[in-house]
This record gives sequence, structure tokens and C-alpha cells, in this order.
Amino acid sequence: MALDFDLTEEQQMLRKMVRNFAEKEIAPVAQELDDKEEFSYHLTKRMGDLGLFGPFVSEDYGGSNVGYISYIIAVEEIARIDGSQAATLAAGNSLGIAPIYYYGNEEQKQKWLPDLCAGRALASFGLTEPNAGSDAGASKTTAVLEGDYWVLNGSKIFITNSTTDMSKVCTVQAVTGKRADGRPEISCILVPNGTPGFTTKTMHGKMVWRASNTGELYFTDCKVPKENLLGRRGDGFHQMLATLDGGRLSIAAMGLGGAQGAFELALKYASEREQFGRPIGTFQVNAFKLADMATEIELARLLLYKACWLCEQHRPFGKESAMAKMYCSEMYHRVVNQAVQLHGGYGLMKEYPIERHYRNQKLLDIGEGTSEVQRIVIARHIGVPGRAL
Repeated sequence: MALDFDLTEEQQMLRKMVRNFAEKEIAPVAQELDDKEEFSYHLTKRMGDLGLFGPFVSEDYGGSNVGYISYIIAVEEIARIDGSQAATLAAGNSLGIAPIYYYGNEEQKQKWLPDLCAGRALASFGLTEPNAGSDAGASKTTAVLEGDYWVLNGSKIFITNSTTDMSKVCTVQAVTGKRADGRPEISCILVPNGTPGFTTKTMHGKMVWRASNTGELYFTDCKVPKENLLGRRGDGFHQMLATLDGGRLSIAAMGLGGAQGAFELALKYASEREQFGRPIGTFQVNAFKLADMATEIELARLLLYKACWLCEQHRPFGKESAMAKMYCSEMYHRVVNQAVQLHGGYGLMKEYPIERHYRNQKLLDIGEGTSEVQRIVIARHIGVPGRAL
């Protein structure tokens, strides 16, 4: 079968629609929201109105079922304008909706997915803890089965979409016992926001994604029905790894879209800014910067879209997902660094959106598995001996 690099007509229409929304509705308020560290309920609901939540979810549960490539295009186009709104969308889908859709039972899906896919509610994924970041298996949060209830104790940190008025449920990874080999048994449990013993605290003072919602979660003798177990007991670690495989695609899309936005800002500025009597883009040293940026963006897009295609074909994509996440996030750094350089002193001022791009990039090297962890994942996939740790 011949290779086909063309997007479908529907995918092209989606890109045009999301780009128009991002430019007309997000761009005018992005800096103000960033300055105020303000989560936008309006923009989140608008993304729901446009069908951007649940793109890989069956229509039976309120999703649009347009597929992963379309989902990634949407995240890419939002990130081209603003990382915070892209983070809300990406986490809402990959970390909020996906675990419930792929591992939930029929009752759980019917209860949560329609509102999540409509943008009327948000779900979060409680994984990271103060002492369990890259080593996610070191979770200390516990869930003990007492009669008909799980009783949770512990805490989570850096959890996106977890403390807004729209945040309705958190998929919490917890230790539920010991396996036969002595290792912790890890399970995922759905904990509705507002459950007694479940408290949240919004995190402020962030350098990045300042208009997205990030929270600390605390569980103190928090009781939820045993039916809130997601999938089978003991499957939590596998569920988490699979969830992150999909989540890495959305982080990669944020890197790709952010880089595209930074490149366009740099190209525009280099065409308008004059020094020594001519536009600075006409100097070879700057023209070569722009040429390198465009080349890296094109390479990143091909890699990411291939990974998404593999996902849609239900073929293994863990290696490609890790590669795309690592390359797109690090490529964004290289691109935005040169874009700020082209802006000179103006690139350091908040009135120029390139400054926000420069800050927002950094989280992509860290979130959903650091670049170092991605290299470990890739090394294992390509057959490097040992555990590469």
C-alpha cells in the first residue's frame, strides 16, 4: 500500500476550526489569564462545545470518535497559541477521560463520560506524589478494603484539572496490598471530588501553564464504594503505563504546536524588525536559524503523526510515543530558544507572546515522564541490555 501523508478532509476542517477558535477566542485573553493565574471556565466549556473532549470516545458515551490524529491536531493548534489551554484539553482527554473509557465498566462509563466529553466536567489522574515522581511505582497512597468500601489515605501533587469547580472525579493510583512476589499491589480507584476525607488545594506561583489548574490532593480516611475500583484489582500500574503512552502523544502535540507558534512569531518578527538598514531575517545567521527551526518542526510532525497512526491502527506504539514525546518537547526548547534570540530584548517582555512560549516549554521536558525516563523507555524497546537505569 502506498504511503499517504495527506490529512483527510475532516481533519483539515478540524484544524481550520480549532485554529480559528484559538486565534479569535484564546489569543486575546491568554496573557491576562497567565498574569492572573486564572483557569478559564469559559474557554474550557467552549472547547467542549467544539467537540474537543472525547475525540477517541465512542458516540455511545458522548464522544465524537474522530480518532487520535484528529485529537492531536486539536491539541497542536491550541498549543500554537497557548500552552495553558492546551494543557487543560490534553489532560482532560488523555489523563481524565481515557482511563475511564478504556478500563471502566459500563456503569462507570455511563456515569462519568457524557459530562466529561461535553466539557461540562473534568476528571484528573492522581499519580504523582511528593516522593513518587519518575518512580511512579513508589506510591505511598494506600487504599484498604473494609467491607464494602475502599478507605484511602495519602496525598498527590501536581495534578492537572483537579481543583476547579468543574473537577468531578479523580482516578487515584493507590497501593491496595502486596503481590505474591512481595511487591506492592497497585490499583486505580475513582474518587469523586467532594467525597468526605478528600480535600484539594490549588497550586499557585507556577512558572509554566499559569492559566491551567494544578492541585495538591489529600486523602484522610476517605471512603468510596468498592465498586469504584477501575478495572481489576492489581491492574493499576499497567493502567497507568498505558495511560501515559497515550498521554505522551498529547504532550508531544503540545511541543509540536508550541514550536510552530514560536516559529511563526519569530518569522514575523524577523521580517519586520530592521537593523543596519534591513530586516534582520535577511542576515544569513538569522535565516539559517529559521531554516533549522522549520526543518525540526517538520521532522517532529512526521514522527508524532506516525505514532498516532500506529495508535489508531491498534498496533504497538509505546516506543514511538516515547520518541515523539522526547523529541517534540526538546525540539520545542531549541526552537523557542532561537525565537527569543531573534526577538532580542523584546523577547524577554510579557507584551510579546514569545516570552510565554519560552516559559511554557519547560514543563514538556518533565511532565508525563521526563526526557530521561523517555530515553529509558526507548532503550528498553530497542533492546539495550539490562534495565538502562
